[in-house]
Amino acid sequence: MSVPIHDYAEANEELANKGTANYYSCCGKSICGGCVHSFRESGNDEKCPFCKADRNGITDEEIVEEMMKRVEANDAVSICKVANDYYHGAIGLLQDQAKAIKLWKQAVKLGSSKSHFHLGIMYHEGGDLKKSKFHYEAAAMAGKEVARFNLGCMESQSGNMERAVKHWAIAASAGNYSAMHNLLIALEDCDVSRESVDSTLAEYNASCAEMRSEARDAFIQLSIVRNGAS
Repeated sequence: MSVPIHDYAEANEELANKGTANYYSCCGKSICGGCVHSFRESGNDEKCPFCKADRNGITDEEIVEEMMKRVEANDAVSICKVANDYYHGAIGLLQDQAKAIKLWKQAVKLGSSKSHFHLGIMYHEGGDLKKSKFHYEAAAMAGKEVARFNLGCMESQSGNMERAVKHWAIAASAGNYSAMHNLLIALEDCDVSRESVDSTLAEYNASCAEMRSEARDAFIQLSIVRNGAS
């Protein structure tokens, strides 16, 4: 028997799949989307919520220039962001995966768990599962629950469902939608007990409730509308 996630299942999936933070190159901060929405609602739509810098009409070239200054200052958040943009060839940067990897490794040395996660993805896609697992584990230990979810998937693919379920349970308890979804599938396949799933589900619901806010929900919905119109 399948267990319904809860009344906010669809909204929590949006919370999981939509970016809930904005990066501002002026100050190198990643700011909660809910805070961004509230700041904009107060009449400051074209300013950075953190440093109040005017962002009206700023070009990609100017954003890159700001980020590079922060990279030179060893700002781990900005280094990770620039690496990601190089990896995907975004905001006018030529795609350069070697440079992206170098920058992610630099950010890792500065304590960036997000860079560990990106390296985990990159090595996973490249077939180097040992290095991928190393970086996913580092990210997971730092609280990156999507990395723990991925570790569970790796264990599942290796046939180790017991370890997979443990990873998914930890990630789901922290509010990871995909991990909770996989636990429900594991329940249907008899790979985890109903009692264990019910316990994790209660923790998942509590974590999701803590993450939700009217401002964050409004930011997510506005992002969906803007992406649909683009």
